[in-house]
Amino acid sequence: MIERYFDLPPALLAKDAEAMRLCEAPFAKIEAIRDENQLRMLRAFIDCGVAATHLTGSTGYGYDDAGRDKLDQVFATVVGAEDALCRSHFLSGTHALTVALFGCLRAGDTLLAATGRPYDTLAGVIGIDGEGAGCGSLAEYGVKYQEVPLGPDGSPDLAAIAAKAKTAAVCHIQRSRGYADRPALSLATIGRIAEAAHAANPGIIVLVDNCYGEFTQTAEPVSVGADLIVGSLIKNPGGGIAPTGGYIAGRADLVDRCGHRLTAPGTGRELGCTLDVLRQMYLGLYYAPGVTAEALKSSAYASALLGLLGKPVTPAYDADRNDIITSLETGSAEALVRFCQGIQAGSPVDSFVRPEPYAMPGYTSEVVMAAGAFTLGSSIELSCDGPLRPPYTAFLQGGLNFAASRAGILLAVKQAFGPWA
Repeated sequence: MIERYFDLPPALLAKDAEAMRLCEAPFAKIEAIRDENQLRMLRAFIDCGVAATHLTGSTGYGYDDAGRDKLDQVFATVVGAEDALCRSHFLSGTHALTVALFGCLRAGDTLLAATGRPYDTLAGVIGIDGEGAGCGSLAEYGVKYQEVPLGPDGSPDLAAIAAKAKTAAVCHIQRSRGYADRPALSLATIGRIAEAAHAANPGIIVLVDNCYGEFTQTAEPVSVGADLIVGSLIKNPGGGIAPTGGYIAGRADLVDRCGHRLTAPGTGRELGCTLDVLRQMYLGLYYAPGVTAEALKSSAYASALLGLLGKPVTPAYDADRNDIITSLETGSAEALVRFCQGIQAGSPVDSFVRPEPYAMPGYTSEVVMAAGAFTLGSSIELSCDGPLRPPYTAFLQGGLNFAASRAGILLAVKQAFGPWA
C-alpha cells in the first residue's frame, strides 16, 4: 500500500516487508504494555472522579482551580506517586527539571549525577564547566556537583554511586540516553541505583529525569524507589495533544517544595491559571499510552529496517524499550543531515522545509533537527535530531501513528543511504 503514495525503490520496499515480518512479535509485546497502561489510565480517571467541569480553565491568579488540581491528582495516581504538579506552566522538560533541582537543593548541597553527564541543556542549569555563568546556575548559588560515569556497557557503577551519595543531597538519574552513546535505563536498573543511594544516605533525594520513558513499561520509576520523577508534556505523557507543559511527581513533601519554586515562595501550587488548555491536557494524558505505543512501534520498525541495511542502530528491534528513542550512527555530518531532511519530508507539517545545522541555545554543538510537528518541538511526534559531532548520531523519536511514521522513516532511509539499485 505504501508504494501507492510514496516513490520508494523496490530494493527498499523489499527490506520494508522483511522488517515488518521481524516486528510482529515486538509489536505484540508493545500492544500488551499499551493495553495495561490504558486500563490503568481509565481506572485513575474513574477513581479520581474527573467531571466535565474539570475540563474548563481559569484566569488571573488561578485560585481554587479545581480542574488544575484534579489533573495533578489524576497524574499522581497514574504514575503511582503521592502527589504531582502536572502543569502548562512548565515551558519544557529542562524547565521542569530546573524547578525540581532548585526546589530540592540548597546552598552548600551536592548534586550527584549517577548516570554520567546529564543532557546538554542541563549544563547551564547546573553550572558544569562554567556553563550558565551569570545566568543564575546552581553553581552560582553554592551547589556543588559530582558525577559518576556509566560503564562502557552503559551499566551504573553502584559502588561509586554509594560512596558519593553519602555526602550528596540529590541523586540525579537520567533514564533516556539523551545525546550519549548508551542505552536507556530499565526500571530494574533505576531501582538498583535508588537502592544503593538510599542505603548509603537515607536522606538523599533520588530524582529521575523520566523524559521519553513514560508509559514504555507498565510502571514508572517511583515504583522502584525514585523520590521524584520529572518530564515534559510535549513528549510521551502529553499524547501529542497537550500544547505545552511538564510535570513533577513523587513524594508529597518534595512536590510541595517544587511548587514554591514554580511560582513563588509562600504561594506555591495555589497559583497558576489554566486559561483554555485543561481539556487538551486531560485528553493528551488519556491518549498517552496509545500514542506512546505507536512511537515504540515506530522505534522497533526503524531498528529492524536499519539493521537489515547493516547500519549501526540501538536498541535492537526485539529489545525491551525503556524510552522511545532509536539512535543511528550515520557516519558523517552529510548523512546525518540527509536523514533528518528525509524525516522532515515525511512530516505532516512543513514537509517542504530542509533542516540545516545551527547553533541552538543550551546545546554545546551545532544541532540539526527535523520536526514537522503540530506542536513546535514535540518529541512524541515523529522527529529526528543530532549534534554535528562524531560519530554523527541521529536520534529518532516519536510518531503519533505507526503508518505515517513508517513512511517518514522510509523516506529518510531513501534520502540518506542511496543510491538504490
